[in-house]
Amino acid sequence: MKLTTIYCSFHGIRNLVSCPSKHAFGFQFRCWRSAAEGDIVHFRTEDIDNDYLLETRTISSRGHLRRALSLFYSSRQPHSHQTYAYLFHVCARLRCLQEGVGLHRYMLSQNPMVSFDLFVTNHLINMYCKCGHLDYANQLFNEMPRRNHVSWTVLISGLSQYGHVDECFYIFSRMLVDQRPNEFTVASLLTSFGEHDGERGRQIHGFALKRSLDASVYVANALITMYSKSYSEDGTFNDGKDDAWTMFKSIENPSLITWNSMIAGFCFRKLGYQAIYLFMQMNRHGIGFDRATLLSTLSSTRFCNRDEFGWRLGFCHQIHCQALKTAFTSEIEIITALVKTYAELGGNIADSYKLFVEAGYNRDIVLWTSIMAAFIDHDPGKTLSLFCQFRQEGLTPDGHTFSVVLKACAGFLTEKHASIYHSLLIKSMSEDDTVLNNALIHAYGRCGSISSSKKVFNQMKHHDLVSWNTMMKAYALHGQAEIALQLFTKMNVPPDATTFVSLLSACSHAGLVEEGTSLFNSITNYGIVCQLDHYACMVDILGRSGRVQEAHDFISKMPIEPDFVVWSSFLGSCRKYGAIGLAKLASCKLKELDPSNSLAYVQMSNLYCFNGSFYEADLIRTEMTGSRVRKEPGLSWVEIENQVHEFASGGRCHPQREVICNELEELIGRLKEIGYVPETRLAFYDVEQEQKEEQLYHHSEKLALVFSVMNDYNLGCVNNPIRIMKNIRICVDCHNFMKLASRLLQKEIVIRDSNRFHHFMAGLCSCNDYWIKLFSVTLPLISIISQFLTDYKILGGEDVVGPGFYFLLKYGTTAS
Repeated sequence: MKLTTIYCSFHGIRNLVSCPSKHAFGFQFRCWRSAAEGDIVHFRTEDIDNDYLLETRTISSRGHLRRALSLFYSSRQPHSHQTYAYLFHVCARLRCLQEGVGLHRYMLSQNPMVSFDLFVTNHLINMYCKCGHLDYANQLFNEMPRRNHVSWTVLISGLSQYGHVDECFYIFSRMLVDQRPNEFTVASLLTSFGEHDGERGRQIHGFALKRSLDASVYVANALITMYSKSYSEDGTFNDGKDDAWTMFKSIENPSLITWNSMIAGFCFRKLGYQAIYLFMQMNRHGIGFDRATLLSTLSSTRFCNRDEFGWRLGFCHQIHCQALKTAFTSEIEIITALVKTYAELGGNIADSYKLFVEAGYNRDIVLWTSIMAAFIDHDPGKTLSLFCQFRQEGLTPDGHTFSVVLKACAGFLTEKHASIYHSLLIKSMSEDDTVLNNALIHAYGRCGSISSSKKVFNQMKHHDLVSWNTMMKAYALHGQAEIALQLFTKMNVPPDATTFVSLLSACSHAGLVEEGTSLFNSITNYGIVCQLDHYACMVDILGRSGRVQEAHDFISKMPIEPDFVVWSSFLGSCRKYGAIGLAKLASCKLKELDPSNSLAYVQMSNLYCFNGSFYEADLIRTEMTGSRVRKEPGLSWVEIENQVHEFASGGRCHPQREVICNELEELIGRLKEIGYVPETRLAFYDVEQEQKEEQLYHHSEKLALVFSVMNDYNLGCVNNPIRIMKNIRICVDCHNFMKLASRLLQKEIVIRDSNRFHHFMAGLCSCNDYWIKLFSVTLPLISIISQFLTDYKILGGEDVVGPGFYFLLKYGTTAS
């Protein structure tokens, strides 16, 4: 019997493409395919009964499992054991438990004796293991009248896939009583060991030495994988003390499989440069490569320095060219890997889509999911469009596909799309899927519906760490810091670094200085090492509360080098409280870290205006222009009848500009009657009072609100909130405007700016005006005016504004 083994089925190429961490198993699919004995996965055309069943196989191989099963069930001809085994194999590969169980029942009803066939039972165990039904796989295994090496290896591999290392070790111990393990079983057991199982791995290494199995290329490759996994994924490498590397170098004539194993090991440990170097060495030695090599090498590019996008993209082009020359681009796994890599490296998304289109009828569910994921950041609407096309072609989405679609839904203004796909998810898959429920919590939270996120969370039967983190992050995003902290006390799983980032961010936006400081000091009590995100949040907490010097001292004591986020947060605090000396330091750091970013220039320009230093502000602006650095314009968006409308200052980009402006003036008049007073201190003050008000009236979010009110009948329901998305922080005047508008219009207004959500209802905002209160700083009169102007900018004002006739005449303003 030919062996291709379990690993092609358990850790197949598609898993390698969709989950980078499993590249550590990259060597298996190649080595098992060339193995000598066994009965898993290998199917010959001559074993298929006739053309009818050959058609069934062809349909199922393209991912159309339900159509294949329908054809299979409709046949009146007797079915061979080989056909049953192949369909179980497809169910395993596509993780279709429901279809596999149905096929199992049908087989028993048609011919109960098939269940005693060793070949079919091995595939059944494989299918149940692959679909996560380990209890039933164990039951089938224990009921087998006889077992071969493949039976033991299938179960060990299935258990290892879900991290049941102890059970793998126990099954292996049982096998020692009945049979002598061969190199495939030992290799399967070795690959089950993780980072903390190094001692067990060394025991099995000793066992292999004692039984002379270490000479097997499969065992040697498995040892490389095992030792690679025994190291943490921190990107560190020591040539002289690295067991995996030592094992590789000890092999006199490493085969292609061995080279692949080492490259996959480096990739698993996020050692991108080492993996690429080894790939180059392969070419230099004339070793050649196969698709496993290309898959691991492509995946390794994501672990190189993120600042070297050009070099990484160029290397990806080289791999693409080599794949073209060797015809590997005809293989769907390579196309999928290229699509993902181009998308991750910021390449032309059109190139990725072209590869996808050229795949034609060979496109499988993994490629579809990859191209959907590629469009999430560029065009989430295209992701949803591709999903509809995917469904029209008769393909069945899996959990990963749904998670990608839900992530795309998080990029929209309303929860409408998330609700639609939530309904589809309920019909198609189990509501108890924790991963998909986590994706739903995230999608609803990002779309502004915190109540829907909470509902999904409360209905979940099981909460993993991601569930808790996602829910706390949603609360933080909506300014509900106290609820997030309460939820933290109810966690029944140990927190991780992401947990504290969410909580510290919530404390920062809510002004909970003491609570945030206490949380930060407690991080190490949970065995967690503080990361840059934690330090950035802490700097923000101290800076927002006015403790600028304390924030600087905190940065100077950081055990790791501060990044752009840390210094930008600190610069904002310096500008807010007029600390010019510290602001200069932060500005220099920011320019060093990212010379093309406008933040340092704009912040310093505002700060100099605040202090009346208009000549220095002029120099900053001149430097900014000379460096060709441009400030991001303020924009707002609303969605009406499935169409997104974009607004800039004065509505100059919208075809209904005049009508919208007239409606806005009427609304402002009504708001003034109930107490609205424009914050004219935030506008130019070398102009008349009427002109100052005019500058504030046409901010993009005000125009978006009026347009939504004009189309209120198209929002779907009169009681639906008005939802507006803004790319920078909302300014003080617009914040006050929205509060009064929510009371006058008796509607909830939800604004999602660059930092958080603001829920305006009945004249109040969910942020409790915390950041607005920071404006009450005691300063001389001119400084107070300048401070207001400066804070206006950093808190979302539409451009650099400040006192000084010379500066204003020269630069003017760019409102949103």
